[in-house]
Amino acid sequence: MKKLIILLLLISLFLLTFTACNHDEEQPQGANDPLANAVVVMEFIKENNWEAVSLFVNEDTGLRFTPYDYVDIDYDIVFAKEDLSTLSGNGLTYQWGIYDGSGHPILLTFDEYYDLFIYDLDFANTPDIGDNEVMRIGNTPSNIEEVYPDSVFFDFYFDGVNPEYEGIDWRSLKLIFTEYNGTYYLEGIIHGQWTG
Repeated sequence: MKKLIILLLLISLFLLTFTACNHDEEQPQGANDPLANAVVVMEFIKENNWEAVSLFVNEDTGLRFTPYDYVDIDYDIVFAKEDLSTLSGNGLTYQWGIYDGSGHPILLTFDEYYDLFIYDLDFANTPDIGDNEVMRIGNTPSNIEEVYPDSVFFDFYFDGVNPEYEGIDWRSLKLIFTEYNGTYYLEGIIHGQWTG
């Protein structure tokens, strides 16, 4: 696993350097391997650099944000590619879905949502990445294959944070990629955690 992570980091550094030199609006050439894309995108997410993330988003589909493992096409927000770079810091409140348990609406700014449902742990440095594999599921079922039937996904997973909780505080962030004309585009970001 360590060799895989080192290899992925090297790929990431290459693609990050290549992307930094690429000033047009298209995804970097040579970045059509979905796993390599996932590693690079996760680095951009860590940096909260949504302009860079948008390079990996298809302008026809946009990017869907899902707060829990169940993708709810009625409540999840889909942002257009061109809107991603304006989300952080805009101060607008969005309804992201429904809180598990209470059923109350998730009313948060993008930055608040980012802290709670996107990068609440350092997923760019996770020890485990599931390749088309849901690493763990709570009471909320996963419907990735129904909503994204022709896609691949990578589950960046932490088995738990506090040993006292014996893994009940696990977290994951899934990046969904769909292939269009030979290029893999980011289509969804799904946050996973224990739900009761």
